[in-house]
Amino acid sequence: MIRSIQSFIKNYSMQTKASGKWILFAILSGIIIGFVGTAFCYGMNAVTTIRLQHPWLIFLLPAGGLAIVGLYHLLHDEKDTGTNLVLSAIQSNDKIPLRMAPLIFISTLITHLFGGSAGREGAALQLGGSIGHALGKLFRFDDKDQHIMIMCGMSAAFSALFGTPLAAAIFSMEVVSIGIMHYAALVPCVIAALIAHGITLSSGIAPERFDLGAIPDFSVRTAVIIGILAVLCAVVSVIFCIILHTAERFYKRFFKNAYLRAAAGGGIVILLTLLVGNQTYNGTGMDVIEHCITAGTVFPLAFLLKMIFTAATLGAGYKGGEIVPSLCIGAAFGCLFGNLSGFSPALCTAAGMGAVFCGVTNSPITSLMICFELFGFEGMPYYLIAIALSYMTSGYYGLYSSQKIIYSKYKTEYINRKTNH
Repeated sequence: MIRSIQSFIKNYSMQTKASGKWILFAILSGIIIGFVGTAFCYGMNAVTTIRLQHPWLIFLLPAGGLAIVGLYHLLHDEKDTGTNLVLSAIQSNDKIPLRMAPLIFISTLITHLFGGSAGREGAALQLGGSIGHALGKLFRFDDKDQHIMIMCGMSAAFSALFGTPLAAAIFSMEVVSIGIMHYAALVPCVIAALIAHGITLSSGIAPERFDLGAIPDFSVRTAVIIGILAVLCAVVSVIFCIILHTAERFYKRFFKNAYLRAAAGGGIVILLTLLVGNQTYNGTGMDVIEHCITAGTVFPLAFLLKMIFTAATLGAGYKGGEIVPSLCIGAAFGCLFGNLSGFSPALCTAAGMGAVFCGVTNSPITSLMICFELFGFEGMPYYLIAIALSYMTSGYYGLYSSQKIIYSKYKTEYINRKTNH
């Protein structure tokens, strides 16, 4: 018995020491990345405002693309794979250069200033991952602890930029390897996400929140309607992934030179904008989401147009992310479905956002958390059905080629394969 007590004291002491270490470094990560994320938020708001006030800036998008390629060439990071590098660094011992942080920061602002169609959370994952890795390297962490620091940084940056600390804490643990979660990172990710979120709030940046109004009563009929929407959203998510990856291969095949690729991509986005007649599908797409929820209407092809604009932008080498565009696509498709079916366009918008996000990231728990944080808990059964069915029926497609599917979606079987792309 004495030996058992001694063993317990020894183990408890070691666990307490390890916990204290992670709490300390999570706080440090949350503070540093919280301030970086706040600066990025202000920068994004500023360039978006300037672009909306001066629509002619869209014609400078090719020049912006040349500037982005030049920056990456100047800092010798031409082969940067973005978020895929961050994910592969957690799975293996790949190194994330600290220069990724300023590069993605500046290049994303350039993309949005001149009207590229991209998100911001992809930039957040790269910002947080590179800073987290740098902190781990600075304090001489071993490879396994550096993996936790990368996830910690990703959670902090995602929380700072999108204002969803609950989803941010889970996302970095869930998105890397589908079927398993790195629970060793839970405490650091939670603390870093909350601290980063608190810093952005105290800096005057309000998180995104939406009021869906009255939620219809849950019944067999309404469950079937949302189930149909979920399956359709899974198809939409697969199409989006295919379009994105196909666009990237298309650009690289026909425009071997990175500078020419960026210039051509900018020209294509300009042409698309002129054909549409407005800049609704440039930028992140948050205005489309807001319109779908508040007005309950949407242009029928809005979801497809956002796919095309985003693929044309990111495939050419412009920087940003795919997450907010995927939410915009889900919102537009969900709102369209709601109008066609006659069932609560606002609720269908919310369910569509969660379902498409789940389909492209293969992250059902994060998708559910995002719905709760953006829309509240009243629509919980609808979000559950939409996300679960989308996860099951979207197959093994995904935004990130470095993402691994560890366990099958359909049976308790170890498969360890990468997503289709």
